[in-house]
Amino acid sequence: MFHYIKGNVTMKIEGGVVIESNGIGYEVFVPDNSAIYLTDRDSAVLIYTAVLVREDDISIYGFNEEESLKLFRMLMTVNGVGAKAAMAILSSMPVSEIKKAIVFEDTATLTRANGVGKKIAQRITLELKDKLGAVGDLSEAAEKVCSDSGKTEAINGLISLGYNRSEAMSALAGINDEKLTAEEYIKMALRRI
Repeated sequence: MFHYIKGNVTMKIEGGVVIESNGIGYEVFVPDNSAIYLTDRDSAVLIYTAVLVREDDISIYGFNEEESLKLFRMLMTVNGVGAKAAMAILSSMPVSEIKKAIVFEDTATLTRANGVGKKIAQRITLELKDKLGAVGDLSEAAEKVCSDSGKTEAINGLISLGYNRSEAMSALAGINDEKLTAEEYIKMALRRI
């Protein structure tokens, strides 16, 4: 319906802002960590939007970058993920961290969002991993990290030490020596975390 709204922030409301454009005040829900909240009153902004129409409600969800809008729409394609859960995920961490968590199947990171349980997080990673893997080189990085059995053991070791899967894989991503043992990988990764 609307791809973006360009106008001035006239007020901040719970969960969003009001953007005035051509004399109309649009109530737009934005993620809690959005830079839009930092804009001063009467400042001009451009917000990329998704309009959701239901039987009893029309809501506009806004994002300060197209990448966030695309991820919001992708999350909404997952069975059981509505606008509220998608906004909670986008509010809980940066887009890059969400994508990394999905590609690396780090459900613990996704469950940090309010209202997102383990089952929903697993469904998100299952349904979106391949779609997001095509975006960027995250899936290639995951395959490279997991291709070495010593690295796989090291990842499991780091997880048992309390790190999540994406932190462990990120710490090991740049280490490319197949002769290393799992213990040596862990020692090197701990220096990088």
